[in-house]
Amino acid sequence: MYEKEPVKLFVVEDDPTYTRFLRFVVELNPDIEPTFFSSGQECLNQLHQRPAIVTLDYSLPDMGGEKLLAAIREFDPEISVIVVSAQEKIGTAVELLKRGAFDYIVKDESTKDRLLNAIQNARNKSSLIREIDYLKKEIAGKYDFEKSIIGTSQAMKGIFALLEKAVRSNISVSITGETGTGKELVAKAIHYNSERKNKPFVAVNVTAIPKDLIESELFGHEKGSFTGAMSRRIGKFEEADGGTLFLDEIGEMDPGMQSKLLRALQEKEISRVGGNETIKLDVRIVTATHRDLQAEVRAGKFREDLFYRLLGLPVHLPPLRERGQDILLLARHFLDLYAKENKTPRLKLHETACEKLIQYPFPGNVRELKSIIDLAAVMSDGEQLQGEDIRFPTAGQAGDWLKTEMPLDHYIYRIIRSFLNKYDNNVLEVARKLDIGKSTIYRYLKEMEQLGI
Repeated sequence: MYEKEPVKLFVVEDDPTYTRFLRFVVELNPDIEPTFFSSGQECLNQLHQRPAIVTLDYSLPDMGGEKLLAAIREFDPEISVIVVSAQEKIGTAVELLKRGAFDYIVKDESTKDRLLNAIQNARNKSSLIREIDYLKKEIAGKYDFEKSIIGTSQAMKGIFALLEKAVRSNISVSITGETGTGKELVAKAIHYNSERKNKPFVAVNVTAIPKDLIESELFGHEKGSFTGAMSRRIGKFEEADGGTLFLDEIGEMDPGMQSKLLRALQEKEISRVGGNETIKLDVRIVTATHRDLQAEVRAGKFREDLFYRLLGLPVHLPPLRERGQDILLLARHFLDLYAKENKTPRLKLHETACEKLIQYPFPGNVRELKSIIDLAAVMSDGEQLQGEDIRFPTAGQAGDWLKTEMPLDHYIYRIIRSFLNKYDNNVLEVARKLDIGKSTIYRYLKEMEQLGI
């Protein structure tokens, strides 16, 4: 966890009397660690100590404030430089602020309060920068391939080899696999292990956005471009500039929107809805779908040219039932997570639990396994997870129909229906549990009911 540390402050002042005043001011705050210098060169010689803030007198005997400011900015532009000067010339203050000074304070009766306020603001800025750097490292570590994607099966070794290739280039990546196999997790792992890791990762679930709003969501809109557009809004493409845009369930995109997406990808530019400005962008595209897009192309439901534009490096995630002992590796991983999140002793898997897990086909894949393990951990009364603690969906929900071969869409419908039964038809809760959009639930219900299923 990120913890705040004392902020290192350099004070550069050649007047001994004013130095005593500044020492009194800065030492009022115990969270500041000050070091005092009487010349600009002394300060520059110690910049390797990485101060967060420097306050400097504009008129030093060995160099002017502008020169010292430039040298500090060249060393590290993140250092907040506060100029304290007897000069009251507005032009001087404006010029120094233009050149990167954090603040300009005139030596007068209000210096103490203004300086404390400026140091506090600079301190907040420094803390925010450090926290952001910490979070970036945390996120990058979280999505390290070996930490985030658990598996040693032959099928997963092939996936790791593809992912290593994916992070070495900017090629588009198309991820396929059944619902619950971890497509978004893989997309994040690609981004946070690539050169784009310090830029945004923006995820869009196509099924969660109404058809008439998808263009605005992706490309943004100008004020007044349609009813309800009260102000300009940038879209997901602009948010992801320099980084990665993850388009989940791309196979559900409306044909009309497919053509607009194709143009944006070909031209590497977009225009906001209702606007004339062309905006050039640098965005890596990663897509995911549980559908067979080639079959969708043959059926005329997905544009062939867009399909090949998005294909790039194809990554197909195997279903959990084909990953053998990975099931137990993941189960132990989820038990560790449960213990950490709930501050409970870590449970071990008893042999009977292992046998039961290995024999189950997991139609909901990794997502279902986590749900089952969490429930089993709650139900367990011992130090080991027993076979009797593990509860799979009952026959009326997902037992008998697993023994019947049917199209994937039919399995998905039955999983959705079983969750709706479990959560009293609360669509919002089911969407959250299954990590899908509400519109996906409604679509499956409508399609399957039309088929009389």
